[in-house]
Amino acid sequence: MEKEITLYTSAMCPVCSMVREFLTTMSLEYKEINVDLNPVALIKLVRKTRRLSVPQTNINEEWIFGFDPARMLEVLNSD
Repeated sequence: MEKEITLYTSAMCPVCSMVREFLTTMSLEYKEINVDLNPVALIKLVRKTRRLSVPQTNINEEWIFGFDPARMLEVLNSD
């Protein structure tokens, strides 16, 4: 089953670039939402996760905060 991945980022965030590069290196397709350009998405994100920081990655409704490749692989490899 294909995992649905959404990455919430900001233009000035170096950690966001690390997550983006990791997902690209792993040949994973993902949707990126830049919260700088989409304040409504930022409000919805904060309401869901209660966090104002980026990057935040959602993999099939599992939230991963910051750059945590081990956790990402764990979620990606789960059923």
